[in-house]
Amino acid sequence: MNRISHWIDGKVVLGESGRSGVVFDPATGQHQASVDFASIAEVDHAVAVAKAAFPAWRATNLSRRAEVMFRMRELVDANRKEIATLLTKEHGKVLGDALGEVARGLENIEFACGIPNLLKGGYSEQASSGVDVYSIKQPLGVVAGITPFNFPAMVPMWMFANALACGNTFVLKPSEKDPSASMFIAELLKQAGLPDGTFNVVHGDKTAVDRLLEHPDIQAISFVGSTPIAKYIYETGTKNGKRVQALGGAKNHMLVLPDADLDMAADAVVSAAYGSAGERCMAISVVLASEAIADDLVGKIKDRIPGIKVGPASEDGNEMGPLITAEHRDKVKGYVEAAAGEGATVVVDGTTDLPSEGFFLKPSLIDHAKPGMKCYDDEIFGPVLTVTRVHGYDDGLALINANQFGNGTAIFTRDGGAARQFEFDVQVGMVGINVPIPVPVSYYSFGGWKASLFGDTHMYGPEGINFYTRSKVVTSRWPDPRTSTIDLGFPQNR
Repeated sequence: MNRISHWIDGKVVLGESGRSGVVFDPATGQHQASVDFASIAEVDHAVAVAKAAFPAWRATNLSRRAEVMFRMRELVDANRKEIATLLTKEHGKVLGDALGEVARGLENIEFACGIPNLLKGGYSEQASSGVDVYSIKQPLGVVAGITPFNFPAMVPMWMFANALACGNTFVLKPSEKDPSASMFIAELLKQAGLPDGTFNVVHGDKTAVDRLLEHPDIQAISFVGSTPIAKYIYETGTKNGKRVQALGGAKNHMLVLPDADLDMAADAVVSAAYGSAGERCMAISVVLASEAIADDLVGKIKDRIPGIKVGPASEDGNEMGPLITAEHRDKVKGYVEAAAGEGATVVVDGTTDLPSEGFFLKPSLIDHAKPGMKCYDDEIFGPVLTVTRVHGYDDGLALINANQFGNGTAIFTRDGGAARQFEFDVQVGMVGINVPIPVPVSYYSFGGWKASLFGDTHMYGPEGINFYTRSKVVTSRWPDPRTSTIDLGFPQNR
């Protein structure tokens, strides 16, 4: 049985806590590996190593840091297939989806390659007579990332690329459900020339998470996961004096207006709802269909679902793999089974005629969903799409803005005025106009509003640079000694 251990100080370190977790192959349901769970002492060791590595890495010049990021970019690019294969084995997503994840993560490493420019400050000459003022950005110290199971390669890249480029050292606590990608990434960072101790990986459960949140030498925490855990991470981390960005759950709505291209909208929502088995926080999970076109749109979605090939990533041509665990599969299945009893209509039931092995579900489509029904209110995080019928733009907008989540949304229309008004009105952090999954490119930043984000900054991009640095303003004067006088008044700029 394969054993997955920690990465500390540039090497694999076997766990000593005596506790471990099970890593499944979701396509077969088989136990394929065990992962060591860190004790408090092991977390402390990783943090101590990162703290010891910080002074030298912080002092490393920007060109050298950029060089490491450039090398890492080339290594990730050269090893796309290897990383993607690890994702298919432990997460279950099909190879094309896994390769897409690696590509989007790679964009963030590419962004970090520009760190000499990204850390440029401002300079004001002659702010007062003989006085210059300038600002600089400096790293925080040891920072940590706690990442989810659904993107075990991409989300760590969202975090560590900017954090390391800014001069911080990093401790990663990946999901215990699919931990191998983080270990492979650690090896690539070492090959790229990152000094030992600068990037560390500790596996584990709540014990490891809580220790990171409490540890006095951790300066900042980045997190992606469900809203209840994000709220806990934010409250606990900030209570312990840390800077925290905690991205939570979502219930992403797609508003389809009567003038939309319905074939394009149907293609888009099927792709956005069922890709990666719906296990992504930017999946479209609710279609708000204008009543005038609702029957037609639901019919088009229904017609497309049988064409989705569900099965293990090991078989060519499959487009949707299994869910991550049997427990999660059964939870998602329960929403479909309960929908009719709540008053909704199950148009396509993907919970029957399933493979005997693995944690598979097929795509489900539920019509006539309404607020107050669990299938509408909850983040299902599986291949379940609900349709809610609305009178028009105002009705649809009101439902989106009333929702507790504010991660992503989309509008499909040919009306530029309606699209612009939607962009202005909607209370959501990421908006797509005829784009179903509006994940920002790496030189913008990712994050939602309301219960989808706890903290003041979004992730990666310019806000990521701000999160992993703190600003210092320097006021400087090199006076002529002949002009020096005593002045007890408040400093003046005039």
